[in-house]
Amino acid sequence: MTIQELTDQINQFVTAKGWYDADTRFPQTPRNIATSVVVEAAELLEHFQFSDTPQDKAAVAGELADVANYLFQLAYLLEIDLEQAIVDKLRVNYDRSW
Repeated sequence: MTIQELTDQINQFVTAKGWYDADTRFPQTPRNIATSVVVEAAELLEHFQFSDTPQDKAAVAGELADVANYLFQLAYLLEIDLEQAIVDKLRVNYDRSW
């Protein structure tokens, strides 16, 4: 499945929940979705708080999925081609030194 196909499924889900509606309690604005990326990333980090190895890989997988879902939705809302952005960033990183 491509990033676009996943994004389409995420948008179908968000639409079905009514979160794109004008009167929703959960406005899907870029700012709100960017905040959600960070919140979900923090939840992912909790699994590593006192250990280098997570105890529950299924829970970690769920948190990774949450981060990805919000990330794909944010790219959609900002009209960013995420696949191209990743390719471009990899190209830049090959030329960087740390």
